[in-house]
Amino acid sequence: MRTVCGVDEAGRGPLAGPVTAAAVILPPSFPVEILDDSKRLAPAMRRDRAARIMAEATAWALGWASHGEIDRMNILAATLLAMRRAVLALPILPGEVVVDGIHAPELPFPLRCQVRADATVPEVMAASILAKTARDAWMTDYALIDARYGFERHMGYPTEEHRDCVRRFGPCPIHRVTFRVS
Repeated sequence: MRTVCGVDEAGRGPLAGPVTAAAVILPPSFPVEILDDSKRLAPAMRRDRAARIMAEATAWALGWASHGEIDRMNILAATLLAMRRAVLALPILPGEVVVDGIHAPELPFPLRCQVRADATVPEVMAASILAKTARDAWMTDYALIDARYGFERHMGYPTEEHRDCVRRFGPCPIHRVTFRVS
């Protein structure tokens, strides 16, 4: 039986912060009925599911690309870099990697891209939950360092509140300078 590794990312659209990817291998006994696309789960439910995934997964890992890497190479290349970092950080080798979407990083494993895999492939759903939860926690922690922008509310996404804060205070050290703010 092939070991499937699901990969997904969070944070492609924000104006600030890193892009985060997760790679997850689930055991056959994992209760896949608790999984869903992370965007369809309330934050508290996402956190609960993430804890269970981390406790019960066969293997999981996170990969990050910083706001600086995003500015230097572009968001797609940085996303693929974060995905590559996540998969290569796994403590066991996957038999197959399934990536949500149409782009995948270069990896030394059989690879398949699948649109909407974050809503249909359990391992990718689990990766979606871990990536979103980890990135949200990172942004919430950064909000404690610089409270002016309200990152704990919008996670760096281009809400009107966030755009107003950038116009008022200018960009902070984690803003992506290559992204249009207004």
